Amino acid sequence: MIFVPKSKGGKEGDKISIPSRLPLLPLRGTVLFPELILPIMVGRKKSVKLIDEAMEKDRIIGVITQHSSEVEEPNPNELYSIGVAAHLVRMVKEVDGTQRVIVQGLERFKILRYTQNNPYYVAEVEVIPAEEAEGVEIDALIMNLRNLFQKAVELAPYLSAELNNMVTNIKDPSILADIITSNLNTNPAEKQEVLETFKIKDRLSKVHVMLTREVQILELGDKIQSQVKEDIDKTQREYYLREQMKAIKKELGEIDEHSEELKELKEKIEKAGMPEEAKKAAEKELDRLSKMPPASAEYTVARTYLDWLVELPWSRSTDDKIDIVHAQTILDEDHYDLEKVKKRILEYLAVRKLKNDMKGPILCFVGPPGVGKTSLGKSIARAMGRKFTRISLGGVRDEAEIRGHRRTYVGALPGRIIQGIKKTSSNNPIFMLDEVDKIGTDFRGDPSSALLEVLDPEQNFSFSDHYIDIPFDLSKVMFITTANVLEPIPPALKDRMEVLELPGYSDDEKLMIAKGHLIAKQLDEHGLSPELLEFEDETINVITNSYTREAGVRNLEREIAAICRAVAKEVAEGKQEKVVAGIDMLHKFLGPVKFFPEVAERTSDPGVATGLAWTPTGGDIIFVEATKMMGDKGLTLTGQLGEVMKESAQAALSYVRAKAKDLGIEENFYQKHEIHIHVPAGGIPKDGPSAGITMFMAITSLLTNKPVRSDVAMTGEITLRGMILPVGGIKEKVLAGKRAGIKTIILPEKNEKDLEELAEHIKEGLEFRFVKRMDEVVGIALA
Repeated sequence: MIFVPKSKGGKEGDKISIPSRLPLLPLRGTVLFPELILPIMVGRKKSVKLIDEAMEKDRIIGVITQHSSEVEEPNPNELYSIGVAAHLVRMVKEVDGTQRVIVQGLERFKILRYTQNNPYYVAEVEVIPAEEAEGVEIDALIMNLRNLFQKAVELAPYLSAELNNMVTNIKDPSILADIITSNLNTNPAEKQEVLETFKIKDRLSKVHVMLTREVQILELGDKIQSQVKEDIDKTQREYYLREQMKAIKKELGEIDEHSEELKELKEKIEKAGMPEEAKKAAEKELDRLSKMPPASAEYTVARTYLDWLVELPWSRSTDDKIDIVHAQTILDEDHYDLEKVKKRILEYLAVRKLKNDMKGPILCFVGPPGVGKTSLGKSIARAMGRKFTRISLGGVRDEAEIRGHRRTYVGALPGRIIQGIKKTSSNNPIFMLDEVDKIGTDFRGDPSSALLEVLDPEQNFSFSDHYIDIPFDLSKVMFITTANVLEPIPPALKDRMEVLELPGYSDDEKLMIAKGHLIAKQLDEHGLSPELLEFEDETINVITNSYTREAGVRNLEREIAAICRAVAKEVAEGKQEKVVAGIDMLHKFLGPVKFFPEVAERTSDPGVATGLAWTPTGGDIIFVEATKMMGDKGLTLTGQLGEVMKESAQAALSYVRAKAKDLGIEENFYQKHEIHIHVPAGGIPKDGPSAGITMFMAITSLLTNKPVRSDVAMTGEITLRGMILPVGGIKEKVLAGKRAGIKTIILPEKNEKDLEELAEHIKEGLEFRFVKRMDEVVGIALA
């Protein structure tokens, strides 16, 4: 609060008249005193209205304090009966509707009775004029108060020297008592007691007691602070004395070589089973540690390093459970199909059974999302009885993430490889490096290069982490990496890994996975049982084709979970009848169909050909559209095509122009027409040479005015000589064609060997035509 001389907003000596009825402004946790100025934040709607109306009238209000600051809307019983009439000096409205108000206290008043409750309280009041008092006793009390207040200012940081000067110059005993009370750190109830004490002598005495107590508290706090400072100085002194005692004892040969902590570390080093080089380094570090004061920063660094050394599993390993039949059972339980991968794992186990000291292979599972790459690593660990750990390399750009930081850095730690080994407490775990194709490179180094030593069986027996700085044997670890695509992986890193491709699943495989794994898992996770919810096979097929479009089964599992959630809600509401999820219920559970079969997009118009494409999420079909218009030798390519795909289109057009006569096309067609080739889904970037044959057929169909058969799809790279070269991703492309209802698939002749890896049920109902030259495609594809 601020004290202002008695001008009260007018000229010097003016007296503001206080009406007998006053609107009341309740305050929380604050008491206003006469002659003092107080800033207030007004937020309650009733109070805002009171201030607005008072500002338009005489600006005189009654300020009263609540018994409890917790009450939002106090009734008359929750307000004190003594308050202060105040003059509204200034009011500023904030953006949020609250008001900043400055009020100046005028006189004490007593509430006689309330005359109005809404929209705010109005009361009939009796003004209590200030009492005039003088005499020796009053002067003595004033002098004591000034002296005590000066002590309080010296001890309390919240009291300023300017406030002390103000108190020294105040002559009026009533104002002196009020201003001291308002600035003390006491509760509102005590301040209200002072406000309600009308006799000057009694009021000065009450304030004297409050101020004496406050000074005693401040003196005690100051004494405690001084003692703490002395204790800190004493501790520092004792530290130096102890160090001197150590030096004296050492000279006398009486020093204990190791403290209890150092003895414990020494025992751990002996039990850790470290190789000789690591043991020497640990003992050297322990010797350094024994000479350091425990309070030094270097002590903590050395201690942390020793903890890492003794906790690493230098010689701890788990025993492999080499049971081929049992391993086969576990792999079949956890994953459907994936025969090639399972066969490779069982071969590794068989060799391991015959030769114990073989080095762990570095397998790389490559395939679209959701086909079971990560979960396959867990199944391998379960089948072998080994510990399993996994780190994600997606977005890792710092080499230190792999090899650790050198100990000279603040907060240095080992890399993720050593951290994973420590976490498993075994030197032969299954170690999965997820998303190896998504490692980045920037100014902090190349993490993929740091992985070369980790994943090279000829080098990783002595892997050196920058933090540990001692070779650690990783040759017993079975490393498994996963990737969606192989292209981003550097060739040197790819060369160290045995790549196993996990292609997408067919509709039949997805149905078997759903029935064998996903449905049971989701029923259990949602507290349901087969007696409450059953899925029809046809329902799963419709979900696969109309609500998901993926190579894996991740989104299929999400849609099954959505149905389980809906049924769980019904069961929780009391419904006990069994729900059989049929096709007719899918709209209710999953909403409208998200994907429509590509067959609906096919047309019998000339100039449209169906191609097969590979994507990171599995195979897909694409439509290549070609049209011609009057113009002069122009070729327009649209659909976000990459450079390789654009070159394939140019090569296809050049071949058509060169072989126009053989194809039955007017030889000078290009003199009078422009060709426009478009690949729909223009928002998706596309690239690669495998659409060359499809572009050739789209142009040939357009210029011969013969439509391409709607049940034919094709893939293959073309050359200007008319040759068709092999392409990759055959399984994914065949699956995409089967999903789309394609009957005949045209493939390069050299890709015939790739069909050996396809299961018979995938090839069932499909006719495969293998071609060597582009001319052969025309007779097969054109209607």
